[in-house]
Amino acid sequence: MGLTRDFKETILARVQTDPKFRDALFKEGIETLLAGDVDTGKAIIRDYIKATIGFEALGVETGLSPKSLIRMFGSSGNPQAKNLFAVISHLQRLAGLTVHVTTRTLGRGMTRAPSGD
Repeated sequence: MGLTRDFKETILARVQTDPKFRDALFKEGIETLLAGDVDTGKAIIRDYIKATIGFEALGVETGLSPKSLIRMFGSSGNPQAKNLFAVISHLQRLAGLTVHVTTRTLGRGMTRAPSGD
């Protein structure tokens, strides 16, 4: 089931007025991608982009067409790593954030990204 328009508008308003929420949304999008839930991660990043820079300005800043960016973060989009990392890198700079990846041992040599701070 898709999100309602009211919910998306609430997220948009909160991102624009609450810097901690905005940063947490970006972090959640990245962590979700890294956890392997690509569709949900793309959806979170898409909402983040809509609420912050927008696809038109992001296209200008990254040299990618806005239509390609919209498709890339759409439900059937399959972004190339080069383009995905270019977008994430720009969004980090825009937000004044730096994303760090860490691992922890789960046992028997398996590791996974931490789920919290």
